[in-house]
Amino acid sequence: MTILDKVNSPADIKTLPSAELNELASDVRAAIIHRDSQVGGHLGPNLGVVEMTIALHKVFNSPTDKLIWDVSHQSYPHKILTGRKAFFTDSDKLGGTTGYTDPKENEHDFIRVGHTSTSVATAVGYAKARDLQGKQENIIAIIGDGALSGGLAFEGLDGAGDFKNNLIVILNDNEWAIDENHGGMYRHLAALRESNGTLENNLFKSFGLDYKYLDAGNDIEKLTELFESVKDIDHPIVLHIHTKKGNGYQPAIENPVVLHQMFGPFNPETGEYLDQTAPGRAYDDVIGEFMEDKLASGDKLVAITAAIPMFFGLMGFAQKHPENYIDGGIAEQYTVTLGGAIAKAGTRAFIFQYATFLQRAYDQLNHDLALNEEPAIVIVKGGMIGGNNDTHQGSFVNSITSNIPNIIDLAPASEADLKAMLNWAYNQHEHPVIIHLSERGFETRPTRVTNFSQPSYELVKSGEGVAILGLGGMLTTAEAAADELAKVGVNATVVNPHSINQVDTAVLDKLAETHSVFVTLEDGAVDGGFGQKVASYLSQKGVKVLVKGADTIFIDNTPQDELFTTFRLTPALIAEDVKAAFEQPEARGFIKKLFSK
Repeated sequence: MTILDKVNSPADIKTLPSAELNELASDVRAAIIHRDSQVGGHLGPNLGVVEMTIALHKVFNSPTDKLIWDVSHQSYPHKILTGRKAFFTDSDKLGGTTGYTDPKENEHDFIRVGHTSTSVATAVGYAKARDLQGKQENIIAIIGDGALSGGLAFEGLDGAGDFKNNLIVILNDNEWAIDENHGGMYRHLAALRESNGTLENNLFKSFGLDYKYLDAGNDIEKLTELFESVKDIDHPIVLHIHTKKGNGYQPAIENPVVLHQMFGPFNPETGEYLDQTAPGRAYDDVIGEFMEDKLASGDKLVAITAAIPMFFGLMGFAQKHPENYIDGGIAEQYTVTLGGAIAKAGTRAFIFQYATFLQRAYDQLNHDLALNEEPAIVIVKGGMIGGNNDTHQGSFVNSITSNIPNIIDLAPASEADLKAMLNWAYNQHEHPVIIHLSERGFETRPTRVTNFSQPSYELVKSGEGVAILGLGGMLTTAEAAADELAKVGVNATVVNPHSINQVDTAVLDKLAETHSVFVTLEDGAVDGGFGQKVASYLSQKGVKVLVKGADTIFIDNTPQDELFTTFRLTPALIAEDVKAAFEQPEARGFIKKLFSK
């Protein structure tokens, strides 16, 4: 029997003798590696807080005392110790928990959060509610993994500095974000570490907060002593704790970026993915080659990201061109405003954003980039339906970006499309341009469109009766749906729209003369998206439009195939719905005959 076998709740930790706590840490670490090596998940961040989490539950009384995790991808040890260890140890249950805290899952979780910088503001809110209700609770925010670089963290600290009662902020300083930390603040944290917390110039004290530093952040005994010293404290305090990312697992220590998060099964002995298939050519390669060509010709450009260079293949670019690369940390708002200003000042700027994180910078897209007509090029990835946690859902991104004035919002369906869009966007200086990269496969079809200043729908296949518009990565689905319709004698037209927010009225007017049913396909939410814009225009033409995409709902870890069936986005179901539309009384008689051949 392991020590972990004895622990089914935090109460069990309190009964363990000190000699067994380090054994418990080893058991928890082994459970994390076991789960992640089978199904993937965040690895390095969780391994680094095992000892801290044990000490927290040794000292505090969760759920009366509230642990608020940020980023909550460091909450695996917390989950294991709060009754969810089976999801990490039992091979048939590994998919039974989210990768983040979730109040619906367990009483020891208090907020569902997969993004970052939220914990301090949330903790201040919980502390204020506690005081108004006359309760006695410790409210503890655990912020780490670069989350301090987000603006909301500073807003929370500012509010915490004005608070007058119990509030404990734990800064888990492992010296890393998702990748290497960037920014002057991290030099300050390094100086605090070097002075063992005695540096007179102290950011946290400047906010009016008490402060303690612990260098031995992976020592359970010292962590326990620290937490005991602040339990039931009567004022806000920051505990700056130095931990090691990946602690106890050498591959994660040696390669903290790659083993930050594992995207599939890996060999627990080496940390290497089991699938060693070399990746094929991708849209990232096209963009990288484009930027390299421009730099080689003497152009001035800057690539900007918010702590996620690995998601866009930018690691090599950053090493080769440090003066042409900026990592803004986990601060999407900053990177958008920064990139827009660089572009407005006359240097080409490429801003790389993941869809689910870009939503945090909506005001900057609107007020800074669009209102000021700053000609930056924003590359967006991760906007497809399904395949992730609801905390990381990107399917709303088209609805956000396509409804902001002055922006040209594009979705390439192929390498040729992307090259044409990059060339056009780079050489124009009137508008910000957003290019959404499909994650549904790399297509090499040709394109005939090179100018995107006006909407330019491209007819990929000409037919009659039915027109299917497949946006970006959904173009292949549109073609497959047309093949399904061909089986019942319908020769459908297939259109590559290219544009998310601009409607090509000339093409739609022409098609409406000979087509009775239009179908729009998009890899995202229908509400506010591409299809509704098409349908709004065509409503005056007396034709029927089937707008297909995702419902406006949160989707959590649902397989994409299942979602495509639910939303009737498979080729067979699309064809079935088209046929049903022709059978309705209002369908034009001459088109009905298509199905009677």
